[in-house]
Amino acid sequence: MNVLNRLKAMTLLGFCGLLTPLPYGQAYGAEVELPRSLETAGFQEVLAVSGNVYIAGQPDEAGLARAKSLGVTTVVNLRTHRETDDRKIVPYDEEKSVTELGMKYVHIPQGGPDTPYGPQAVDLFAQALEAAEGKVLLHCTVAWRASHLWTAYLVKHKGLDLQEAVRHGRAVNFGTLPLEGFLDKSLTMDYLEPQ
Repeated sequence: MNVLNRLKAMTLLGFCGLLTPLPYGQAYGAEVELPRSLETAGFQEVLAVSGNVYIAGQPDEAGLARAKSLGVTTVVNLRTHRETDDRKIVPYDEEKSVTELGMKYVHIPQGGPDTPYGPQAVDLFAQALEAAEGKVLLHCTVAWRASHLWTAYLVKHKGLDLQEAVRHGRAVNFGTLPLEGFLDKSLTMDYLEPQ
């Protein structure tokens, strides 16, 4: 396997695991809107919406109140325990604040040696979406992990092909591979093995 193929697959395929798509239209609805950017007040760098899902960077307490006013009933946090427990990084107890606002808090820590990216995170997020009784806020620090998880969810649970799902992720904060910058060209992603 060449280095380019490994780079293309590292994060997204780690989230997706086997990448066995379910029939289109489960858990989220038949249509998946391309995320659109919103004013970021109360959120670190990024806030986007696709249907009933908001994808964002770290909310502050005003951001959580804003999310509630937008109809969010469930907050899914992808930040690690090390991040959420450090008051220099997150200066308040997010779980407590979410609960006090009457929303459900779901913590799916991703990243780092203790919580590596894996397909179980995609399934846990799908379960949170299915259980939500309103809109969902999915966040990490600057929506990079959240964009990747959203992309993996669209492939694994919504049946979007990989290229279309990546387009949705890039509409939030999926980012680019360093190789794309070095070559000054966008790359496409593909599976390492035939599907």
